[in-house]
Amino acid sequence: MFRKVPAFAIAALLALSVVAQKQYKPYGEWSEKDAQKMLNDSPWGRSQIETDTSEMFFRPDAVTAGGPSTSADRTSRGATNQATSVNYRVRFLSARPIREALARAIEIAQKPPNPQLPAQLKGFVERTFSDHIVVSVTFDTKDPRFANVPRQAFAAAIPATLKVTTTLIRSDGERLFLADYQPPSNDGLGAKFIFPRKGRDGKPFLSSDFSQVRFVSEVAKQVKLDVRFKVSDMMYNGVLEY
Repeated sequence: MFRKVPAFAIAALLALSVVAQKQYKPYGEWSEKDAQKMLNDSPWGRSQIETDTSEMFFRPDAVTAGGPSTSADRTSRGATNQATSVNYRVRFLSARPIREALARAIEIAQKPPNPQLPAQLKGFVERTFSDHIVVSVTFDTKDPRFANVPRQAFAAAIPATLKVTTTLIRSDGERLFLADYQPPSNDGLGAKFIFPRKGRDGKPFLSSDFSQVRFVSEVAKQVKLDVRFKVSDMMYNGVLEY
């Protein structure tokens, strides 16, 4: 006689099987869409979208995402008469899949293709981060006039101030405080927030024991980041990448 297996047990086993079999194809085969999804909408890369609707209903004196706004400001920079968004891209640069996506995006952008480029990018992709966790932040907007505030905020930020306002927070409440900060440079990788890789107990900060990690930073009064990542989804070809 066979015992009847509860439906929930079957579902759980099937779910575990799917997770165990999940594999990513080699990044050299990724399309541009694949690379961008990995960078902006994946377990290692999230987007925080800040939308300014103030100019949809203009008032002579208002406060916008770019600061206090007056009729003179509106005249000098031009009115948008519509909502405008700034997209903040928050990524675990120390996670291999993010570096693979960046390398692949660079390869695809080369016109004509450069056959030597993959080998040149190999060192960047395969770099190890045994001592640090690096979170990078870039931003983009369709209206370049709205890029001034975040650009100035990231350029002017300093480690001493950010160490008070920037943390990685685990699902159990444990916090990891910022060790260093590098403002955006011409490498195109954005601002870099650097944390120690181990927690206060001397163990790696993240493991499968935790459900979530959250990146929080107040770069400036007008640039506040709060992005969550699901730890169980951060497995990449059998390795927890972060």
